Amino acid sequence: MKKNYDVAVFHGDGIGPEIMAPTLEILRQLSGKNPSYELAFSDAPAGASHYAETGESFPAGSLETARNADAILLSAMGLPDVRYPDGTEISPQIDLRKQLGLFAGVRPVKVSSGQTTPLSLPNGKEIDFVLIRESTEGLFFTQGAGEVTEHEARETLLITREVSEKLFRFAFELAQNRKDTRRGRGRVTCVDKANVFRAFAFFRSMFDAEAAHHPELQADHAYVDATALWMVQKPWEFDVLVTENMFGDILSDLGAGLMGGLGLAPSADIGLNHAVFQPCHGSAPDIAGQGIANPFAMILSAAMMLEWLGLTHDHPGLSNDGERLREAVEKVTANGQNLTRDLGGSAGTQDAASSVLDELRP
Repeated sequence: MKKNYDVAVFHGDGIGPEIMAPTLEILRQLSGKNPSYELAFSDAPAGASHYAETGESFPAGSLETARNADAILLSAMGLPDVRYPDGTEISPQIDLRKQLGLFAGVRPVKVSSGQTTPLSLPNGKEIDFVLIRESTEGLFFTQGAGEVTEHEARETLLITREVSEKLFRFAFELAQNRKDTRRGRGRVTCVDKANVFRAFAFFRSMFDAEAAHHPELQADHAYVDATALWMVQKPWEFDVLVTENMFGDILSDLGAGLMGGLGLAPSADIGLNHAVFQPCHGSAPDIAGQGIANPFAMILSAAMMLEWLGLTHDHPGLSNDGERLREAVEKVTANGQNLTRDLGGSAGTQDAASSVLDELRP
């Protein structure tokens, strides 16, 4: 008997709808051919374009749709020329993180043999690590509510025990899962600046307390500046990295650079009861409507969604399709054909997505 899963869909702004459309088609074909599950999609209007048309950036009904869904698929959001009256950008994705308690921002970084990377990898070395970014507090806590006077500006960095303990528990569980599936070595690295800030010494102390519950895993620390250096010098050494919101925001883009760009960078924001899956890149309004946007990060985010649903609901059919979809994108990027312009090719959005479908066919 098929199990049904509801997916809330935020189509996004700029190139968002263009990369979401082929992603949904791939998901429909996967679920249509798998006898064990079926996906139902519910649209959730939100974003800068919706704000420009209606004066509302995130309708209550869309939040409710997301809250009731089994998973949330969100495309690129925001437009640089559409802002709130205070000058801040419209970011429903950040609102979702806070409203649904999505404390763990998961950013995988993977470069397999044959894939192009700006680095020269030693023979036999591959990059396969996960950066976990706390997504609800840190230096993003005041988000649009910082204090600004004529002579100074202040933002608040917040680290709480409640969120940090959940974050570290999630990080160690992920490392254990990666070790069990032979994706990682069972190593978790806390990335902080504990030598300067008391907040990060507090952050590190909670990491160490959680590490004590996992003697079968390796736990260590690294300062954020050193981590940035090592991500360039020896990224194959990492397994799971866990860090504060702003540090994670910066390092995740560095990780995308290792893969060749944001067009290959998927992400998830995960809480205890909900999860959002979205590409790391922006809405690229300068190329919107031209049919040349790279859909791979959106498709890889959908693959993460299937794997998460499979793990959460103990449903191997979903997990297997998620893995197949991820591997299909990796094969397309490794063979160098049907790549979009940002990856050095000339393929359009639809051709790039169709090449992924071709890899999925038996």
